[in-house]
Amino acid sequence: MDHLQRTQNEFTRQARNFAASPAITAAELTARFVGAVAAGAESTILDVACGPGIVTAGIAAKAGAVVAFDLTPEMLTQARMRCAKAGLTNVRFEQGSATALPFPDNSFDGVVTRLSVHHFEAPALVLAEMFRVLKPAGKLVLADVVSSEDAGESQLQNAIEVLRDPSHVRMLPASELAALIAGVGFVIETETTWDQKRQFDEWAAIVDDPQRVAPLRTIVDRLARVGEHAGMGLSVTEGGIGFFHRWYLFTGRKPG
Repeated sequence: MDHLQRTQNEFTRQARNFAASPAITAAELTARFVGAVAAGAESTILDVACGPGIVTAGIAAKAGAVVAFDLTPEMLTQARMRCAKAGLTNVRFEQGSATALPFPDNSFDGVVTRLSVHHFEAPALVLAEMFRVLKPAGKLVLADVVSSEDAGESQLQNAIEVLRDPSHVRMLPASELAALIAGVGFVIETETTWDQKRQFDEWAAIVDDPQRVAPLRTIVDRLARVGEHAGMGLSVTEGGIGFFHRWYLFTGRKPG
């Protein structure tokens, strides 16, 4: 099975749980991202790896037009439902791979993507495609979870993530992700990081695979009890196994 098929399979299974997860749909996260986009009424925005349309709907309420683009048909179904429920009629939905965006050069005023980079086998290629389809002076807004700058901690956290979801490739340290973005030509405007607390049970439930989750729970519980935080703050409390995801939010421009 190639990686695109693996990713599509995973997110077909996860689509409904992902679309309903409080950690994914949190209003403050969406507002932070949509505020960074600052889309105007005349702007056309591309949402790459749009998932269940959480960001799409938020942006479409302010932008002139939005193209919601995703690899997985079931995610696009969730996005259509979300936008229809909100009464949004300015969104077009398209399916495909982010490594070969089916749009002409210089097509969009803005390109956005959230929680996607760690699923890409070739993130530099995807970023180059985003750069290509942006108009000169167009804006990129990207947010993803990132790993520790310590190589060992980063490797351990990524191993945990892959065991939970094999469509996960690699969470990059923020410094490496910033270098990739700048490397394809974007001019960095702002960079922000923050930590979002998570609980193992809600995080694991999204993948909807008890056979996968049970041994993973044993592993992270043991790591936490021996004091290994894996760069993600693993801990055991009365409420269960806790950790955090570190978010990185980038805004930048295509020169022009």
